[in-house]
Amino acid sequence: MPSTKRKIIPRDISWLSFNARVLQEAADPAVPLRERIRFLGIFSNNLDEFFRVRVATLKRMIQYGNKEKMHMEENPEQILEEIQMTVLNQQSEFNRIWEGILNELNDEKIYLVTDKNLSTEQAEFVRDYYDTEVSSNVIPLMIESIPDFPFLRDKSIYLGVVMWMKESALKRKYAVIEVPTRFNERFILLPSPDNEKHIILLEDVIRFNLPDIFSYFGYNQYQSNIFKVTRDAEIDIDNDISTTLIQKIEKGLKNRRKGKPVRFVYDKEIDPGLLEYLIRKLNLSKRDNLIPGGRIHNFRHFMDFPQEVFHGQSKYRKPFDHPLLLERRVTDIILERDIMLHFPYHSFNPVIDLLRESAIDPEVTAIKITCYRLAKNSKIINALINAVRNGKQVTVMLELRARFDEEANLQWKDRLEDEGVKVLIGIPNVKIHAKVCLIRKRSNNKIIHYGFVSTGNLNESTSKIYADHCLLTSNKSIMSDVNRIFNYLEHYKTGMHFLKACDTILPSPVFVKRELLKFIQNEIKSAKKGKPASIIAKMNSLSDEDIIAALYEAAREGVEIKLIIRGIFCMLTEDEKFVKPITAISIVDEFLEHARVWFFHNGGKEKAYISSADWMVRNLDHRVEASCPILDDRLKEELKDILNIQLQDNVKARLLDNQLSNTYVESNHALPVRSQIETFNYLYNKLPVPVEVSSY
Repeated sequence: MPSTKRKIIPRDISWLSFNARVLQEAADPAVPLRERIRFLGIFSNNLDEFFRVRVATLKRMIQYGNKEKMHMEENPEQILEEIQMTVLNQQSEFNRIWEGILNELNDEKIYLVTDKNLSTEQAEFVRDYYDTEVSSNVIPLMIESIPDFPFLRDKSIYLGVVMWMKESALKRKYAVIEVPTRFNERFILLPSPDNEKHIILLEDVIRFNLPDIFSYFGYNQYQSNIFKVTRDAEIDIDNDISTTLIQKIEKGLKNRRKGKPVRFVYDKEIDPGLLEYLIRKLNLSKRDNLIPGGRIHNFRHFMDFPQEVFHGQSKYRKPFDHPLLLERRVTDIILERDIMLHFPYHSFNPVIDLLRESAIDPEVTAIKITCYRLAKNSKIINALINAVRNGKQVTVMLELRARFDEEANLQWKDRLEDEGVKVLIGIPNVKIHAKVCLIRKRSNNKIIHYGFVSTGNLNESTSKIYADHCLLTSNKSIMSDVNRIFNYLEHYKTGMHFLKACDTILPSPVFVKRELLKFIQNEIKSAKKGKPASIIAKMNSLSDEDIIAALYEAAREGVEIKLIIRGIFCMLTEDEKFVKPITAISIVDEFLEHARVWFFHNGGKEKAYISSADWMVRNLDHRVEASCPILDDRLKEELKDILNIQLQDNVKARLLDNQLSNTYVESNHALPVRSQIETFNYLYNKLPVPVEVSSY
């Protein structure tokens, strides 16, 4: 629980509160069982990344004596202690939830069986499966016999094996086996009795075959337990001017694989001698987040728990086409008017179709686009390559430092350049996070620009689960600024004047924060005069201290503030000096709320923006971002309606209070309002012939 003396909540403690909301979804009996298992996987994956990045950063601060605040009032040691306590409590809750889910799976006649309770038929299957599918990927390491302790991979799970003879338990031998989840499925469906589904985990397949794996040694007793190591995932970009950014990233990727351990998670039933041996060999101490857990680890794989074992839990809500794009080309429509796509309710296909149409349009001369994270088999990339082959000039700003996508983006760079695409690879010390596209078309001796500005990545896979907004437009003032952003990206050393010249889009770095503070001050001035003043803002995270201070001042002066924040939220919303209470909620549901949207009352001439930027230091000061006004009144009203639906959520919304209690919003309505379902219905009813669609 945060200290009542704090002026802000430390971002890392706030993030853990967000992950607790994910855990709440896994515990909610109203959520379908398959989804609850998926939320356990999301929670686990989130926590792994948190340790790789944030905990690793705090440890670096301690190591190098860096006492900068980094958006927190306490020192790093205090934050790490609070993290350790919070994570241990969450792990206990995780284990409790998992035990309950196991019971519910059994009620559905779905059983996770272990190596200890296989039928004769299943045992034979597991032997054959190991021999044919797994054995070639298993390399036992006799850790006491090799001179140097082996390198243990981040993201992998390991079986720590203890072997001995029943007649002489004191003579024990240790071994480690990496569970080959990179090559084999984690979940294996077994031969099962009628009307039942039996599943075994890959590590239990290996456990069952330990006597054969280690037959050479002649032992007859085995104990094996799972453990994993989480490593520092920061990529160090050195200052060697003789190496290119690409070489530095490639070197950083290699070094990341050998990053310093920041967490050690293990089965609490592990052999004490082996545990002590592993901790000593990994150079860990009690300060290094040693976390005991249950029998199963790396629950992130449970996001892919086999769906075929469930009955009657299929999803009914699928993306649908925007009503204005049912019969005409995307290009033709947006040359006439603005269109806003709301993912994942609307299909992502129009974005791909726009690029495909441009690729074969003889009047299109050039395409410029920014790419941060792409799908594994990206249709966006395929469309851009097709455009080059059709003689278009294609420029792709590919951010090579998108965390955990660096390797994939390096591969995309090579493929694009092989096809003749001009690839921009970033700006030193500044990430390119804007989601913009510009298409140049020459028609009747006139140059026309059109394209889009989005809040989310150009990734057709994540667009099915990430809630984002994408403005398709040919508005001259917007596209002129998009063009200026690309001019800056192509000439960043001397091109800051391009960003400064933007008069419609608010770009980062520098300019958007300055304008945001002006917008807030404008609302404060109105409130002081007794005039209506309000701010509605939705985003992933809010942690910038200058913005928070301005919002505190606005609340004290009577500005109505309503916030929808999915993740990190460092503000304190409860203060007796606030003239009007701040409304702040977080919505965690089936889809991941990823959009950034801002509304300012502005004396009755309401300003509305969509943006790629959260209100965080990194987005406002150290990234290139694009915050785009919504100039079409119809789209502005549509966007406001969606925000109002979310502000009325009384099913999946949690209050963001000073105590980080994650209390569900109490119902103020006769009927429950689950905003993601209501948003789907709101948009779906705009179709020419809408039909009733159920949730889940």
